[in-house]
Amino acid sequence: MVEQSDRAPLLDWEEIPPPDPNQAAPPPTNTSTSATTTTTTTVTCSPTRSVTAVIASGDGSPGRPRSELTGHRWNRPEPVGTDRTIPFPGLSFSDQWEEKDQIVAVFVVTFDTRSGNMVEWCLPHDINLDGVEFKSMASGSHRITSDFIYFRKGCYFGLACFANMPVESELERGARMKSVGILSPSYTLLYRYMHFLENQVRHQLQCPGQYSPLEAFYEDKKAVLPPAGNGLVNACPTWSVTTINRCMHPEMKITHPAGCMSQFIQFFGEQIMVLWKFALLRKRLLIFSPPPVGVVCYRVYCCCCLANVSLPGIGVSVPELRPFFYINIADITALETELSYVACTTEKIFEEKKELYDVYIDNQNVKTHRSHLQPLLRLNAADKEKYRKLSEQRQMLLYSQEVDGDCTSNEEDLFILFFMELNNRIFQTLSEVAGSTDPTLTTEHVRAMGLDPQGDRSFLVHLLEVYGIDVTLVIDNLCCS
Repeated sequence: MVEQSDRAPLLDWEEIPPPDPNQAAPPPTNTSTSATTTTTTTVTCSPTRSVTAVIASGDGSPGRPRSELTGHRWNRPEPVGTDRTIPFPGLSFSDQWEEKDQIVAVFVVTFDTRSGNMVEWCLPHDINLDGVEFKSMASGSHRITSDFIYFRKGCYFGLACFANMPVESELERGARMKSVGILSPSYTLLYRYMHFLENQVRHQLQCPGQYSPLEAFYEDKKAVLPPAGNGLVNACPTWSVTTINRCMHPEMKITHPAGCMSQFIQFFGEQIMVLWKFALLRKRLLIFSPPPVGVVCYRVYCCCCLANVSLPGIGVSVPELRPFFYINIADITALETELSYVACTTEKIFEEKKELYDVYIDNQNVKTHRSHLQPLLRLNAADKEKYRKLSEQRQMLLYSQEVDGDCTSNEEDLFILFFMELNNRIFQTLSEVAGSTDPTLTTEHVRAMGLDPQGDRSFLVHLLEVYGIDVTLVIDNLCCS
């Protein structure tokens, strides 16, 4: 029997809220005959493209995701339009399952009672680490004993482990705080070094100034980067799921961001469908939470996973949804030029900087100050159905693992592939309609995509505009007579 837990040990500090018993039930479906109205809306997609939305009457029943359950076993949803013999087309086998060590820097940050956060030591000695002292020690960390932080530094990604140890020292005001971190061109391999960094930050607190283990680590893992004039990576790596179709080891589940997908879904509940829409529309998402920030960095990663599409050619003309992970006020200038990102912060002042984000997430409260996006905050019948289906698949997977000892799939595979299949199905349908002799998206098409013909009208209009898809959108609108 396989022991299965809903929670990773790393997340034991987090309270998963119970369902709200006072939450209003979805309104009953109106099946009575209604008056018919027709409205035409033109949305400009680009200088040469436009989308015409024609709204007609219909029953508006929600669609169902195509993923099905057979008996007591969970059938993994397969991405539409991909070669089913290759998990991720376009990636070689070695690229999918193996990444090389590419550590470009290792550093120690300390808190000095007179100077504040400062880089105490680093290798290589000439690397530019400006701002890392604030990224690797989050604002408010003095209130907690330990944490871990993912962040972005230029074209590199970093992971730092923080620890706070009480000391009998007036000079240090009774507390010694340090972070030990690394930089790499890819965030997908950083989890490998979590345990090492945790040990090293404790070592630095107890024996300050002893850097020989860090020096040996850097010499063993340092990157051999392709020449690019200045030695920097030209572009941030795209999101990859190197753990798909593999049974994750327990050590990985509590250190790798993918291991938090199930907690992410449980934490937000049905609101996950709202986040999914904003992620697919490539909006700027900012998550606020007080320390510890490690679990919130995982939420950043999970939000990016919601927008994954494996169909070739889809999304090449839209901004990439890039994970910034932890940010602070030193990142304001960088965020001003970003068109699409997901980030988290412990600094409440960001809520007032509305020009920097489209969607603000505080605990489970998702809100937007953009009036044209506010209709997307409302859950509709199709959203609730998709979330119910997702929860049902999860229960079937857990049953299969416990009763049959099936360890070929895990919750992270399920969640990532659920949304990938959903996104693929939407764009597959849109591409087929746009390429047909009659590029008209009907109510039946909308339902087949798992969307609500009425409730998802605004979402579809935004989606067509963002991705520049030329179709005539015919959807239903019920009006009172």
